Amino acid sequence: MAPLPEERRRPSPAESGEWTLRFLQALGVDGTLPASAERPDAYSALVRALLYSATVSSSPTPRVSCTLSVSSAATNAYNTLHGGAVAAVAEAVGMACARAAAGDKEMFLGELSTAYLSSARLDSEVEVEGEILRKGRSVVVTKVEFRLKDSKKLCYTSRATFYIMPVASL
Repeated sequence: MAPLPEERRRPSPAESGEWTLRFLQALGVDGTLPASAERPDAYSALVRALLYSATVSSSPTPRVSCTLSVSSAATNAYNTLHGGAVAAVAEAVGMACARAAAGDKEMFLGELSTAYLSSARLDSEVEVEGEILRKGRSVVVTKVEFRLKDSKKLCYTSRATFYIMPVASL
């Protein structure tokens, strides 16, 4: 008779960090995580470090524009902007659009789809522009486009759906 599979449990944050470090050490990467990586807002700080000159226009439909500088910290093995960085920036810009349209309501990302049409090379600048496609009582849909600054060539396009949390009435 085969042994029963172990019941899986969710690791604590400390265990998860320890397991991640052991995994990286097994791959030959040795070092410690910086203290800033342990902060709850480390993810948003990482994305904010990639972006600059952000503006929000509150015309009939809010638009968010910013510029992304492709640095070596955000590139893949081909020296182009990493796909995860594209998705993270699309989420952040889409959320900024959704918040500009829906106010300070609590919301969460329900779906994010990204089309990788071309690549942005190391040391290039990319203009990122987000806009609202649809806003309802419980949902906001945004579109985020990434264009090379010098040629205006469309590199990436994302569509994000944010769900607005209902407010409990007591």
